[in-house]
Amino acid sequence: QVQLVESGGGLAQVGGSLRLSCEYFGGNFRFHPMAWFRQAPGKQRELVARITPGDSTIYVESVKGRFTISRDNRKKTVYLEMNNLNPEDTAVYYCNSTNSVFQWGQGTQVTVSS
Repeated sequence: QVQLVESGGGLAQVGGSLRLSCEYFGGNFRFHPMAWFRQAPGKQRELVARITPGDSTIYVESVKGRFTISRDNRKKTVYLEMNNLNPEDTAVYYCNSTNSVFQWGQGTQVTVSS
């Protein structure tokens, strides 16, 4: 059974940066495409960025050029580098696979203050 543990969130100012981490506990990490999702209050969860086992990436339009997703297969960890943050980025951020959706972790809160 896979467990996902997100960390790295916090309070940032507009224009600031944060780096999120998602540790994957279980087998076969390197075979899974992984993604970061976020859910803002009153809104549906949305996919923010995705990375394949071959390191191909896609991003939702609103974060292109500001966020970077990466992975370390040896550490079984997915990262999300977030730069030039704005208040619309405020949400709880989660990671998960996109081909075998595992039980969601607790997420990590990102709050961007103006």
